[in-house]
Amino acid sequence: METLVLTVISDDRPGLVATLSASLAARGATWQRSQLSQLAGKFAGIVEVVVPADGVDGLVADLDGLSAEGITVSTTRTSAASEAPTHHLTLDLVGADRPGIVAEVSALLSARGIGIVELETFVSEAPMAGGMLFEAHAVLAAPAGADEGELRAAMESLADELMVDVALAEDA
Repeated sequence: METLVLTVISDDRPGLVATLSASLAARGATWQRSQLSQLAGKFAGIVEVVVPADGVDGLVADLDGLSAEGITVSTTRTSAASEAPTHHLTLDLVGADRPGIVAEVSALLSARGIGIVELETFVSEAPMAGGMLFEAHAVLAAPAGADEGELRAAMESLADELMVDVALAEDA
């Protein structure tokens, strides 16, 4: 068995998941995990699948053929690389929307060897204040032994610069 990660994008329309999953089932692949979303009229997502080793090439060809239906699928084979010990944190951020928030927060995390496992963001109208409100929720993977106090201090300092509220907590 081999594990593949698929990235999928298409104009949004009913039946996209059915089309994709039918291609997988036809090759004996099983759908493991996914994150799929409709964004600005597009359907986009990532899907982890497990497929019999002798079916990988056929599945990749089938998925490439979905481009005739307007569905672009990229496939990446994965390896079972061992991961260094980590502990997970959650980060919640809320503030006035402006360019660069994700860039500055992710640079701070990267500089400390902290990875982003999951990231959800959205922009909405700020109630009663006018303008737009940016919100983010992230699950982070910090290396074992990371200085959480230093991270908190750095995040609070950055939050002051960006004029946003942040909350950092151990992931339950």
